[in-house]
This record gives sequence, C-alpha cells and structure tokens, in this order.
Amino acid sequence: MPHPRPPYLQREETRYRKTVWYVRKERHGPRIRLKAEYGSEEFWQQYQDALSGLVRQRAKASAGSLAWLVERYRETSAWTDLSLATRRQRENILRHVLEKAGNQQASKITRGHIVEGRDRRKATPTQARHFIDTMRSVFEWAAEAQLIKADPTAGVKYPKQPKTDGFTAWTEDHVAAYESRWPIGTRERVWLGVAAGVPGSAHGLRKLAAIRLALAGATIPQLNAIFGWTGSEMAWLIVLSLLVTGCRSCEPNAQ
Repeated sequence: MPHPRPPYLQREETRYRKTVWYVRKERHGPRIRLKAEYGSEEFWQQYQDALSGLVRQRAKASAGSLAWLVERYRETSAWTDLSLATRRQRENILRHVLEKAGNQQASKITRGHIVEGRDRRKATPTQARHFIDTMRSVFEWAAEAQLIKADPTAGVKYPKQPKTDGFTAWTEDHVAAYESRWPIGTRERVWLGVAAGVPGSAHGLRKLAAIRLALAGATIPQLNAIFGWTGSEMAWLIVLSLLVTGCRSCEPNAQ
C-alpha cells in the first residue's frame, strides 16, 4: 500500500517528463516549488520551511535591486555550501530585510544602512551578529563578483556580547525527569533522542553530551570533531567545568 502524501505537497510532471514538487496550502493560493531532490534531507527541510512561511513565492525582482542581488547570491556556492541550519537562519533574516528594502538598488546600500540594521537589533546582540554575518556574506560575494563597487559591511563591528557563563548544562536528573514526563513514542521523546547534535534550545543537552563524552575519555580533537568546534576553547571549557565540579580525574586527553 503506497504511503499517504504529506499535507499540501503536490506532484506535477512537465511536458519534458520532469517531475516537480510544490507546496500549496490554499486551493487557489500560490505554489511554492521545492527544488531539492525528492526525499533528500534538503527536500524535507524546504517542505517544512514552505509550510512555516519561511519560504514564499517571490515576485520577479528588478535588475540591480537588493532582492535581485540576493536571488543571484542564492544561486552560488557561497550560499549552497552553507549548512541547512545556517541557510535557514539566514533565510529568515533575509526575508525581513527584503520586506523592508528589497526594492532598493543594491549599489545604494551604504555602511550606514548596515549599522542602522545592527543597532535596531541591539537588544538582542546575538541576532545583531547574525544580521551582520548574513549581510556580509551577501555583499562580500557581490563585491568579488563585481556586481557592486564597494562592500557596505566592511568595517562594521559586531555589538558587544554580554558576559555569561554560557548555556546551563543539563544534569542526569534533568534527563531522567524529561524521560519520565515524555515516554518513548512521544514526539517530545524523539526530540530528546536527537537534540544532542543540533543547536538552538538544545544547547544545555548538547553540553551534557559533551561532558558525558569527556567523562568517557574523549580527546579534545574528538570533541571538536563531534560537535563541530574549531580550536580548543570550547573543549577546554568542558574540561574546566569538570574540574570546577570536583571531577579532577575526568580530564580528557589533550592530545
């Protein structure tokens, strides 16, 4: 028996016998095409983004506009080589930027505009950093491709980050309480099973996973490889957290 098709997903075959997939949430509403290979991880990510409204059918952008520049950027390896999580995060930022300034000529975007966008997000410094990173990736590519004369993000500084102790690591008691509340088979329990490898609200659980591996004897290079860290700063923070809590014999090998 064939599996039922997910909601709002539509299949169509072109006159060239090519199969294309769309998401249409309303009977006569716009269709959002899914360009990734059917069944791939990226395909289902695009499907979820279309359902949540992160991807919308775009009107044709006028040549030279910021929206046009972003469309060209999305066609390059500078964009496609980014991870799915990074693209999703930046897609959300670009959507808000284009809603406000998509019709403006890209060549007229100045450093002042970038600073203004950063300062509008000063209440959330992390979001301000993500905004700068997103715009910088677009304009650095555009300057290299000679589509603009100067990169307006050049020299724009990140906002100062408040000093914190980072995300609080979950304890074994936290995990036990969670497992007691959400038994095997629930959606929330599935989240617990995979969250240790993703960013976002799972940082505390991710930190616990790193501590568990350190206790099991993982080396700093191994921790870096598993969690995608660079350098040794994050791995040594895990080591220090173990030392502070009195687990002096649990320091991972620093080879």
